[in-house]
Amino acid sequence: MDFELSEEQKILQKSARDFLRKECPKELIRAVSQSHEGYSTELWGKMAELGWMGLMVPEAYGGSGMTFLDLTVLLEEMGYNLCPGPFLASAVLAGPAILTGGNEEQKAELLPKISSGEKIFTVALYEPKSTFDAVPRQVTGSRVNGHYELKGTKLFVPDAHVADYILCPARTKEHPDPKQGITVFLVDAGSPGLACTLLRTISWDKQCEVVLDNVRVPSSRVIGRTDQGWPLVRDMTAKAAVARSAEMIGHCQASLDMAVAYAKERVQFDRPIGTFQAVQHHLADMWLDISGTRNLVYQAAWKISAGIEAERDVAMTKARTGEISRKVTKTAHMLFGAIGYTMEHDLHLYYRRVVAGDMAYGNSDFHYEEVAKSLGL
Repeated sequence: MDFELSEEQKILQKSARDFLRKECPKELIRAVSQSHEGYSTELWGKMAELGWMGLMVPEAYGGSGMTFLDLTVLLEEMGYNLCPGPFLASAVLAGPAILTGGNEEQKAELLPKISSGEKIFTVALYEPKSTFDAVPRQVTGSRVNGHYELKGTKLFVPDAHVADYILCPARTKEHPDPKQGITVFLVDAGSPGLACTLLRTISWDKQCEVVLDNVRVPSSRVIGRTDQGWPLVRDMTAKAAVARSAEMIGHCQASLDMAVAYAKERVQFDRPIGTFQAVQHHLADMWLDISGTRNLVYQAAWKISAGIEAERDVAMTKARTGEISRKVTKTAHMLFGAIGYTMEHDLHLYYRRVVAGDMAYGNSDFHYEEVAKSLGL
């Protein structure tokens, strides 16, 4: 088996690394995290010029026609540099969902807007009383005189306050199987009856409560098949889990690199602390955890790209990444000591993202249960 990146992927990795090191310093991260928007429009524009928004969009719609595996390489670099903004929701979730479920007219209209970064899309998957399976139970869509009216509340909708469109799964038909009777709608974020409220989060990312009060959606804005939208929702949650895992591997690698550099320069008892066996073992253990988990991430991404059933791989990836990311960043804090816990230090930025990432799109406990189910338990 060859685990090496292709030449094209190596070029993408290096160009992303060089670009983000220059254009996405920690000062920018701190500034935008405290702003209302939560991202830099200037950085967003430069990313769009590089073609990142349309990485998975076919060339016919203004994209590059690359794969989810290629995108995973980019996401790890973005995680390493804590790149802020609605990239995951817009380019990783909404774009491929429209490509998969949309009709030709919808794809021709919407995908170029995603590829160019002209419009921001997001996805509203979760509800106040829902579980991590993202099955809509309370948000409903009723057909009225040739259009639909959506009613209910969605929670933890990323970047909805700056989005132009929201992909919103809703229940349009009652069915004994909760995964039946679901339809995915494309909602104009400026629609009358739609209210968006920013939530306070540990990672300072911008997640929102979106309240839909009889929001009118034309029938032409149904993405995919009416009452049969679950496969599209499942595909979005699978990609989201792996994409977030790739970002978290980047967080872990950055935390390890900072810890190794510190261990080489921090002197105690007249020698660098990196020369002590206990410290060496901690750092080696961090590297082993990251390397093994990275392989799970890329295996799941490869299967998704190849169209191979990856349900168990996705669950293994997210379960392991959430667990290991917490462990790695905590160990880095321990090696830094008191300075690592100060707000001025960069390490806490990574730990905040890891805690949020573990909970996003199913925490470790949820995905361990999914792995157990796949074993027939």
